[in-house]
Amino acid sequence: MGLKHSYTLFAPFYDILVSGVFESLRKSSLDELQRLPLKDSKVLLSGVGTGLDLPFLPPGPEYVGIDLTPAMINKAQRRGGHVNIRLHTGNAMQLPFEDNQFDAVVMHLILAVVPNPALALQESQRVLKTGGYVLILDKFLRPGQAAPLRRLINPILKQLATQTNVVFEDVLSNCDALNVIDDVPTAANGWFRKIVLQKVIPD
Repeated sequence: MGLKHSYTLFAPFYDILVSGVFESLRKSSLDELQRLPLKDSKVLLSGVGTGLDLPFLPPGPEYVGIDLTPAMINKAQRRGGHVNIRLHTGNAMQLPFEDNQFDAVVMHLILAVVPNPALALQESQRVLKTGGYVLILDKFLRPGQAAPLRRLINPILKQLATQTNVVFEDVLSNCDALNVIDDVPTAANGWFRKIVLQKVIPD
């Protein structure tokens, strides 16, 4: 089952599954947007889903949200009326934007979903301005972490909805212009992490 097809099926139930569980984590991650001069910023929500982040976005920036699944975008249209946002379909692994367009990219629960998380993060790096931030909230294994159950169930779950064996440090190793500013373990005994990256000029 392809990702677009599976999330089309999940769209009616997605909010019930993840809204309350991650609400406080979303708020905490999006607080990092205060690092930006909000009135003059442009922010991309890569994998915006049903728009669960939108009610917590600070007014001021120009927001763009993309998602692979029209069914998700249709639900997101009902949220975020307090901010300037454009929503449309798009692929996080092949963003339809020129280089150096955004002051921040929000990647909530997307890197462990896409088939190629390294490519998705590379694309965020590409469209991000130097000095800009990537805000990540997702589940990651640590380098060398055994996690036998998570690795065992991954072949099944990745066909349906998400991957359970993504190692963030491996993903980041493909992005030489992104530096870790903050990395905080959160839910599920630290399986979920709130990460802030900043784009710099590589050495």
